[in-house]
Amino acid sequence: MRKKNIIVVGLQWGDEGKGKIVDLLSKEVDIIARYQGGNNAGHTVVSGSLSLVFRLVPSGMLNKDKICILGNGVVVDPVVLFEELDSLNKLGIEVKDRFFVSYKCHIIMPYHKRLDIARERLRGAGMIGTTGKGIGPAYEDKVARLGIRAVDLIDRDILYEKISLSLKEKNYLFKNVLGETVFNPDDLINKYLELGKRLKDFMIDSSEFINNKLDEGNNIMLEGAQGTFLDVDHGTYPYVTSSNTVSGSSLTGVGIGPTKIDAVIGITKAYTTRVGEGYFPTELKAELGNSIRDKGEEFGSVTGRPRRCGWFDANLIKEAAYLNGITGMVVTKLDVLSGLNKLKICTGYLLKGSIINHLPYSISDYDRITPVYEEFESWNGDIGGVRSFKDLPVNAQKYLIRLEEYTGLPIYIVSIGKERTQTIMLKNIFR
Repeated sequence: MRKKNIIVVGLQWGDEGKGKIVDLLSKEVDIIARYQGGNNAGHTVVSGSLSLVFRLVPSGMLNKDKICILGNGVVVDPVVLFEELDSLNKLGIEVKDRFFVSYKCHIIMPYHKRLDIARERLRGAGMIGTTGKGIGPAYEDKVARLGIRAVDLIDRDILYEKISLSLKEKNYLFKNVLGETVFNPDDLINKYLELGKRLKDFMIDSSEFINNKLDEGNNIMLEGAQGTFLDVDHGTYPYVTSSNTVSGSSLTGVGIGPTKIDAVIGITKAYTTRVGEGYFPTELKAELGNSIRDKGEEFGSVTGRPRRCGWFDANLIKEAAYLNGITGMVVTKLDVLSGLNKLKICTGYLLKGSIINHLPYSISDYDRITPVYEEFESWNGDIGGVRSFKDLPVNAQKYLIRLEEYTGLPIYIVSIGKERTQTIMLKNIFR
């Protein structure tokens, strides 16, 4: 029987705890591949006294016999990547011969980061909330056919030509619109050629490599960087990331066909969070939201920015379910809800006298809706040591059952703490 290939995707606005779950599920797969995004999102994995934030390297890297790949859909800042790889090597986590980068990955250059930050400053009150890591401008260059790919870093003539061409437009913007200093191609070429020499040892054709491995009987888990509603097409536009985060883009992002996939696993918190600007209908702006944020340690793992917190929104999850083709979900951070007086689940939105069960289509309606809630009794005590569903407090069991009923999705796994061991397995995804 062929081993299952799966996709793991966030069902909210990112930060759902994908790092822990990918690390946990990695023991069941041979290959873990990232398919989009860059180093603007961090995945935290805790194992005993070790706590690591993965920015580019797939979260399965701690499983020492696994292959980890950055697919062609990822944009790579090689400076950040080598900082991360060097840190792993210092911890005794060997990356040689089991970490690879697609030669088709596009490269984040210093001018992308400067452009990202300068544009955000220019927006003023209308800022998007970008991390300033250059992700958006790198994807822009990719679509505009000005991008520099990993393979270009090992050819001086091509690299110089591409840098010079890209800077013709960007230097004009820097000088005449954004009030920034311009770049000289000569100041970049040697540094990025050196980075290319080092990156060359990791380069592969990710599509050919993965398909060959699958044909040999290996299996794969595809890992996204952000959540469904940061998708540039399907998210709360314009407050989104610059790539497609939904499961369908994973196939393009590593170069395999849809017939290879057996399951799509969605990750959601037991409540909802969002970092940065943008629409958030169930946000709790008063003391309760701050309390959930502090207890859940809801601060960006890369940026340190405080996350906005709110009640679980079943509408989001139902919409994410059909956008991604979700076959089952993982609920994380259930432990954070212990001790609250009451819990709420958003079951719909009131807009212009009618109940709708999806996000408004027009941004003009975002501030006109009122969430409709069902209220629940909470539970008390630390549940971090629980290892079976039946041993959870009754009200916690009822809450999880209601999440399944409202979303129409079975729960496979419940996370009740940061540690790998603080997990309740309800169903084996790979059987």
